[in-house]
Amino acid sequence: MKTRLLTTVLAAALLAAAPSLAMAQAQARPATSAAQPSAAARTVLDASSRILSALETRRSEFRANPTALRGFIDGELSRGFDRDYAARLVLGVHGRGAADADVKLFADAMADNLMARYGSALLDIQGKPSFRFKGEAPLPGNRGVKVSTELVRAGAEPTPVEYLMRNVGGQWKIFDVMIEGISYVQTFKNQFDAPLRQKSIKDVAAELRNGSMQATAGPAPRGK
Repeated sequence: MKTRLLTTVLAAALLAAAPSLAMAQAQARPATSAAQPSAAARTVLDASSRILSALETRRSEFRANPTALRGFIDGELSRGFDRDYAARLVLGVHGRGAADADVKLFADAMADNLMARYGSALLDIQGKPSFRFKGEAPLPGNRGVKVSTELVRAGAEPTPVEYLMRNVGGQWKIFDVMIEGISYVQTFKNQFDAPLRQKSIKDVAAELRNGSMQATAGPAPRGK
C-alpha cells in the first residue's frame, strides 16, 4: 500500500460510512450521473464529511485521549463497515466453512491491530479534505454497487477512491475500498494467505491480538 495513501485507507475503510436508514432503503440501481448521487453514494458522501469534520474539530481531544478516539472509530466501524463480510473475503478459501464466530474473531483482531498501529495517523490528515462523487455502477451478480469518488485535498492531485457496498438489512454498508485501484480486501488477502496456510484462523487472530503478527497497510505515515 502506498505510504501517502495509508491515512486515506484507514479513514475510508475503517471509518466507513455510517448509513442513515432513510437513504439506505433504496436498492442498487444502474450507473448514475455525477450530478445525481444515489442513496448509497449519498450515504458515503454525507458520512465522510461528518467523520472528517469530527476528526478536525475533536483533534485536540483525540490526541489527549486515545480511548475517546478508539471509541469514535469503533462506533463508526460497527455501523458502516461490513467487516465480518470483508473478513470472509480476506480469508478467501481459508474461510470456507469457517464458523461465524471465528470470522468475527479474525475481523476484530485485524481491526484492533491496525488501529493500534495506525489509529493516531487519522489525526494527521491535513488540508481539509473532502470527497467528490464521480459515478456509480452495479456490481456483477447483483452483489451491490461501486460508488466512485475522488478525495480532494488542497495542494494535491485528486485521489480516486471507490467504495464497494451492499445492502444489509436495509442499510448500505461498505465491504471494500479501492484507493487508486488498490483494494483493501485484496491487500490483506495477499498478506494473510501464507500464515493461514500454516495456522488456523483462531491462531492468526490470536497473533494479531497479541502483536506478534501485524496487519501491514504500509509504513507508518506522516499524514502528508
